Amino acid sequence: MKKLAELYGFYARELKENILAFWLPRCRDSLCGGYLNCFDNSGEHLVSHDKYTWSQGRFLWLFSSLATTGAPLFSQSERKSFLELAEYGYSFLRKHCLIAPDDLRCVFLTGRDGTPKQGDMSIYADCFVVMGMAAYAVAAKEKDAYSFAKSLYLSVKKRIDEGLFNTLPYPLGKEYRAHGIPMILTNTALELYKAACIFDPDYCSALLHHMEDTATEVTDRFSDTFGLVREVIRADGKPLDGLLGNHINPGHSIEDSWFIAKASELTGRPYLFSRAAQIMQKSFHAGWDDLYGGILHFVNIEGDPYRFESDSSGPTVELVKNGWADKLWWVHSETLYASLLFYVKTGDCEFLDIHNKTREYVFDHFPNRNPLVGEWFQILTREGKPQEKVVALPVKDPYHIARNFLLVCELLSGR
Repeated sequence: MKKLAELYGFYARELKENILAFWLPRCRDSLCGGYLNCFDNSGEHLVSHDKYTWSQGRFLWLFSSLATTGAPLFSQSERKSFLELAEYGYSFLRKHCLIAPDDLRCVFLTGRDGTPKQGDMSIYADCFVVMGMAAYAVAAKEKDAYSFAKSLYLSVKKRIDEGLFNTLPYPLGKEYRAHGIPMILTNTALELYKAACIFDPDYCSALLHHMEDTATEVTDRFSDTFGLVREVIRADGKPLDGLLGNHINPGHSIEDSWFIAKASELTGRPYLFSRAAQIMQKSFHAGWDDLYGGILHFVNIEGDPYRFESDSSGPTVELVKNGWADKLWWVHSETLYASLLFYVKTGDCEFLDIHNKTREYVFDHFPNRNPLVGEWFQILTREGKPQEKVVALPVKDPYHIARNFLLVCELLSGR
C-alpha cells in the first residue's frame, strides 16, 4: 500500500507540474474561443491556429473532468477555473461543431474563428464531442449539454448502423470493420452514461445494453482465443487474411481493455472483465520491444512480428508498414493506467510488473527535459529518439496523458 501511495503522489505531481503546467494558459484562445493545440513535437512552437473538432471535444472532456473528479487533487478555486475553461470550449463547440444547425454531423476541421475547413470526415470527432458534452453536463449541471450529447450520440449510432460514416485519416471500405468503431462506442456510452444517470435515468438501461454489445463484439469477434485483438476484420465478423487482417495495435487493445473492464462492472458481466484482463496482458507482451524497450505501434500476429509485407495498399496499410516500430506517447500512458487498474482489481502482481516496466521506459524517454516545456514528446523512433512525425492529427493533445494520470489518481485514492 505504501508503494501505491507513492505512485499517487508521483502521478499527481506529474499531472500538475508538467502536463497541465504546459497547457495552462497557452491552450486557451482568448481571441476566438476554444483551444489552441497545433504545437510541434517539442511543444515549443505553435504551427497553426486551426482547430480540430476531435481535439476540441477532448479538451472539453478533460477540463470538465478536472472540475469534478479532480476534487481530491485540486482546490475549489482551481476546479472553478477548470470549469471556466470548459465553458470556453463548450461555447465554441456549440457554435461551430456541426455541419449545420439541423445536421447532426460534426465538422472535422475549422479555422481559428470556427469557419469550417473540412466537413464530416471522421465519426471519431463526433464521438469525442459527445464525450466532452456529457462530461460538461455533469460538471456544469447543464441539461442542455446532455441533450445535445444524446442527440449527437443517436446520430452517431444511426450512421454507424447504416454504414454512412467516415473514419479519416485512415478510411476503410465497407467490406471491413475496424476495431476502433466498437472501441470508441464503448467509451462514448460509458461517458454518456454518467450524465444520463443525472439527467435521463430512463435511458441508462439502453446505454448499458449498447456498451455490453460493443465490448462483446471486441472480445468475441476481434479478439482471438489468446487475447490478441485484430485491428481489422471482415464486415461479416470473420477474420481477414493479409497484413490488414493480421496486424494488431497493442496500444489500442490496451486502451480498449479498460473500457471493456468498466463496461463489465456496470453491466455485471464478469466474463467481459476476465477477457479484458487477458487482452491487456497479451497485448503488452506482444507489443513490448525486447531489443530497445517500449511498446511498438504495430505487431504482426502471423509469423515474424516485425515483418509487414502486403499485396494491398491504402492509408492503413501504409501506416502499418512505415510506422510499426514507432513508440507513441498515448500507447504508453494508456498502459500506465490499464496495468494499475487490473492490478488493483485482481491483485495479480504481473500487472504491477507491467506498470513498473512501462513507467521506467516512459520517464526515461518521453518527457521533454526543457523545464519550460515538461510535456511529452509525441513519437519516438524504435531506438527511443524524438522524431518530428504525426499520427492521425498534426496536433499536440493533453488528452491521453492527463486523462490517464487523473484516472490513476482517482483509482489509487479509492474513489
